[in-house]
Amino acid sequence: MQLSRRSRAALAILWLGTLYSAPSLTGVLPDDEAEVLYDHYAGDDQVIHGTTWLIRKKIGDSFSVQYSRVTDIVSGASVDVRETGASPYVEERDENNVALTYLSGKTTFAMNYIGSTEPDYISNTANFSISRDMFGDLTTVSMNYSREWDDIFKMEKIQDAQGGYIKIHDPSFGEKHMDERTYGVGLTQVLTRNMILALNYQAITDQGFISNPYREARYLDPTSGRGWSLEQEVYPGTRTSNAIGSDLKYYLPYRAALDLQYRYYFDTFGIRAQTVQLGYTQPWRNWTFDGTARYYLQSQASFYSDLYPYLDSQNFVSGNQDISAYHSYSLGAQASYQFTIPHASWIQKTTANVRYDRLVTNYENFHEWNLTNPSGGIEPGDEPLFTLHADIYEIFLSLWF
Repeated sequence: MQLSRRSRAALAILWLGTLYSAPSLTGVLPDDEAEVLYDHYAGDDQVIHGTTWLIRKKIGDSFSVQYSRVTDIVSGASVDVRETGASPYVEERDENNVALTYLSGKTTFAMNYIGSTEPDYISNTANFSISRDMFGDLTTVSMNYSREWDDIFKMEKIQDAQGGYIKIHDPSFGEKHMDERTYGVGLTQVLTRNMILALNYQAITDQGFISNPYREARYLDPTSGRGWSLEQEVYPGTRTSNAIGSDLKYYLPYRAALDLQYRYYFDTFGIRAQTVQLGYTQPWRNWTFDGTARYYLQSQASFYSDLYPYLDSQNFVSGNQDISAYHSYSLGAQASYQFTIPHASWIQKTTANVRYDRLVTNYENFHEWNLTNPSGGIEPGDEPLFTLHADIYEIFLSLWF
């Protein structure tokens, strides 16, 4: 059994902190750069590791083009999918990203296309953004729009002629579709010579199949030996999300910097979430050290339940821990070393970077379903609450030329 791309995205959001502010664009073309990155996530018997290649080049004084490719491999499954019968698997995802930036005076136009493929998920995303510097470059305003359209399948395992097993698209599930549109505005303001504030608002609308073909919800079933059975997860056909974020940067006299981020999120599922992140950056000779501390708090979706009272008790059902109530915190540290490469005068700067994050997530109403044991006194709903511990590593090399 596979883990869908949307489930994987939720996992990435959990530790990467997507719920904090994205930086606004400025009226300067990005520098020419090449980068290679390796990342590794390990938590709750699930491993995700991958590589990213990126190259960016200016064309004259007005254009910049960029291409990146991501390949990641996932093994395992999230706890709820695993506990409803998921078998071990290994799955590869390939993503290609092409971007173009155009600078005209104080205005920057940017567009890009992202294509992602894996056995049960095909995703396409187009983005467009515009930003303008004003008032002596002390103020930057930006707007962006993106559209994502996805094709979703479900894999099933069948026996081949040689007695082995292969995975094919489940014909009973067919092909489902999802359409997502994102609208955003941002403002970046230089407050003092040492302080910058960025404010951002983002609205996202989802329509179509936005649930997970592999996820199931559990309900009380007195005819079952363990006291519960499973029914297919059912989501509403639409979802609208809103997020308001701020990012305050303060540059200290001794070349260090503090970064305080806050974001508030709410959607039509009834989820409310808040994120606070504090960062500190300290250069020292050829080194730059970064430390971050992040706290995230989320309420559950209105239709979520860890254990429904009976089969078909609601129109919409889900036991997905990602829309349950939980809080998480993470601590991260990064070190970057700047150096030159001998006999390569065309390379202006090179940095080697390593980062580590430790994530702990405590679920408030999602239990470890596989520990149900009525004969041992553990009734459905009385199991221990689930806690996720994860380690995330990144190693990357950047070259500016």
